[in-house]
Amino acid sequence: MLATIHKHHINGADMFGNFPAGMQDALFGMGCFWGVERIFWKLDGVHVTSVGYAGGTDDAPNYKSVCSGRTGHAEVVHVVFDPSKISYDALLKVFFENHDPTQGNRQGNDVGSQYRSVIYTYSDDQRDAALEAKERYEEAYGRTVTTEVAPAPKYHPAEDYHQQYLAKNPQGYCNHGPTGVSCPIPERVTA
Repeated sequence: MLATIHKHHINGADMFGNFPAGMQDALFGMGCFWGVERIFWKLDGVHVTSVGYAGGTDDAPNYKSVCSGRTGHAEVVHVVFDPSKISYDALLKVFFENHDPTQGNRQGNDVGSQYRSVIYTYSDDQRDAALEAKERYEEAYGRTVTTEVAPAPKYHPAEDYHQQYLAKNPQGYCNHGPTGVSCPIPERVTA
């Protein structure tokens, strides 16, 4: 693990373990992870966030190797959330409405496979919800949604200076925000 500091810069929670009972994981790639993390850390019901790399072939990725495009990793945000306060469907809404999921291996000026749109899932329920959301948003965007949906691979936390980067560097680069496309959160019947 490249990260050596375990405490979240904003809320002080451990980013890599010791989560309260009942928390769930989510893993999203929406382009440059700095702005993505800030979007998620602000949500009520999110316990903690961290940034890192996932979905590639190198067992020890770092920022330089990932940016080279040789490792196949995406820049991702690991979200630990309380499902009694925020649903996975609500997280998917934030995901699809705060980046353009139709751009393939890029987000705006950020070009490369590390900036691809991806949802890595931790359960069949997450996979099903992600695929349903992808279908809804493809219709809403009116274009092919290129978001990859796959089982969560190994997550490699990024270097310390990337964690909560925009809290430490408020004027730092961020190209994320509302796209203007919106879909309602589906109503789920629970047994």
